[in-house]
Amino acid sequence: MIYAEILAGGKGTRMGNTEMPKQYLMLGTKPIIIHTIEQFIMSSRFSKVIVACPKDYVPYTKDLLDKYIPNHGVEVIEGGSTRNETIMNGCRFIEETYGLNDDDVIVTHDAVRPFITPRIIDDNIDAVKVCDAVDTVVPATDTIVESKDGEYISSIPNRAYLNQGQTPQSFNIKKLMKVYGDLTEEEKDILTDACKIFTIKKKKVKIVRGETYNIKITDIHDLKIANAILMERGNK
Repeated sequence: MIYAEILAGGKGTRMGNTEMPKQYLMLGTKPIIIHTIEQFIMSSRFSKVIVACPKDYVPYTKDLLDKYIPNHGVEVIEGGSTRNETIMNGCRFIEETYGLNDDDVIVTHDAVRPFITPRIIDDNIDAVKVCDAVDTVVPATDTIVESKDGEYISSIPNRAYLNQGQTPQSFNIKKLMKVYGDLTEEEKDILTDACKIFTIKKKKVKIVRGETYNIKITDIHDLKIANAILMERGNK
């Protein structure tokens, strides 16, 4: 079975003084999260689409889905205290509700990346069927400068080998739960990216190509860019 989990558990503090988390802000005529969910329910490859959001926003998210996407069939669950815990809540929900098979996979995606494409989704699904973990990336266009003390340059890695991470990130569910379950509490606090857990544990992570416009809306500037993209496409 192939599942999608939309990660909407964040509070979006970098967006500034807003009344609600950033994923619920309007983009064109619809909330950002609705644009994102629509891309996943249009795919016929998913057995179920799950949205994990803050506990206080579960009823609100269900109401939005009923308003904008009638007969949606989307499950809404409570997210966790961290990104990885939100992912794990989705995995546990699948296990408890549908049971788990060895080849079940989950495609996880940021709720605030509304410009995900069918090609990126399909590439993730195809890759995760043969690999345990998949990350979506685009080549780094700027020089990356490392500074360990925040004052002086420690190193400047070769840009030819660097990529910028996006989402989706996709996983074999059983193997993700096993790798995460083997972490210490200290490791869980440090390893905030699910794909990094696999790399730290010396497991291969396949990369697939993202798109530069698959942006993450984290602040007001990003929201303005997203609206410009929407207008250019003539979408609402």
